[in-house]
Amino acid sequence: MKKSIKSISGLAILGFVLFTSSCKKQENSTDVNTATLDQNGKLSLANAQSLGGTSLTVSMGGNAYVTTLASGGAETVTSTTLANWTSANSIFSSYFRIGNTGALTVAVKASVPSGTSVLKITINGTPFNVTATGTANTTYTVGTVNITTPGYVKVQFQGVSKTGSYFADVSDLVISGAAVASNVYYANDPANYYWSRRGPSVHLGFSAPANTEWFYNEVTVPTGEDKIGSYYMANGFSGGYFGMQVNSATERRMLFSVWNPTGGTTTWTRKGTNVVATNFTGEGEGGQSYLIYNWVAGNTYKFLTQGKPDGAGNTVYSSWFYAPELGVWTFMASWKKPNTNSYLTGLYSFLENFNDKNGYLGRKAQYNNQWVRNTAGTWTEITSANFTVDATGSNQQRMDFAGGVSGGKFYLQNGGFFANYVTPNQSFTRTATGTAPTVNLTTLP
Repeated sequence: MKKSIKSISGLAILGFVLFTSSCKKQENSTDVNTATLDQNGKLSLANAQSLGGTSLTVSMGGNAYVTTLASGGAETVTSTTLANWTSANSIFSSYFRIGNTGALTVAVKASVPSGTSVLKITINGTPFNVTATGTANTTYTVGTVNITTPGYVKVQFQGVSKTGSYFADVSDLVISGAAVASNVYYANDPANYYWSRRGPSVHLGFSAPANTEWFYNEVTVPTGEDKIGSYYMANGFSGGYFGMQVNSATERRMLFSVWNPTGGTTTWTRKGTNVVATNFTGEGEGGQSYLIYNWVAGNTYKFLTQGKPDGAGNTVYSSWFYAPELGVWTFMASWKKPNTNSYLTGLYSFLENFNDKNGYLGRKAQYNNQWVRNTAGTWTEITSANFTVDATGSNQQRMDFAGGVSGGKFYLQNGGFFANYVTPNQSFTRTATGTAPTVNLTTLP
């Protein structure tokens, strides 16, 4: 099971801690566009360096994916290269974001274990053939295209022919030209390639009044936005979260988890029918409950969470969800967290991808009709949220993130290498519904 308690990733889950060090990539090196090529079409780095200019090296380890895997294919992306490239039907794709228009020249660094290979390399839809040979890692020019709109550039790799058993190992792209003079973004931190390949996590932070006992939220995943590896978290709070996931092509889950406190262990006291309750470790430690439930994209699901001290030095957190196709509230679990005495605080929602092989796929969700209920029984609507991103986004390793208000509802979006990102750390206000939840809290299962 892909345990999605992961999202502590840069979520900085209990406080939206954002790391703000800039990783904007600009460095002076070789100019591929004006460099001299030898008789084999290989870039002479010495000649290129003497011409000056700006070029950037984009590692495949943090910026490429197998986007089409042939039947029986073994192609993969390691931390340093496109690897196991034997099938002509498999396709690799790599991505980087540029902020300028103009000429873009692309070269590749590749080696061929034996024989000679012809590679089809497509830059934003324009194909080029490159002939590569030799075991030394060599830089080959690919071609030049004109960039008319800033945004992500997609470079695809597919084998055409080979005399050996293996097409090539490709370690890097080398990009140059007017389009990369400034504002170029890609993953350049090898220690965090796993996170950058997953893509940025995006969050909505809500302010709740004191003594908030109940948190209600609604989530809609539009048809086609339900990619494998997605977690649409609805009801987050200081110490836990609750939402729905796409775990595989055939399995989806509702997930409700609560972390351990310092010096204690969170335990479940009650759980719903067919709900699995267990403990987790890895990215934090705590109690995890999940229900395998094949929720449907396009439907709106309602989430309800209660947090209440039990008067004996613990806080009990409980959650339910309402599926329109069932027409009833379904109970997940109650978790008792020791050494705590708190109602719900730090409310938030998030959207993330927890499958690093699917980080090139995009996902989006709507979050709407947030309400809280205090200990006196008063419902209050929440119409403002603060949009933030995790370290992958704030460190500019990935820039395909967005959030805000659309159609009167909050939304979150990430992945897919779309062009227009939304500046994080700003607040948005949605249209108020004015309709408090119609849930009878005394008859919940």
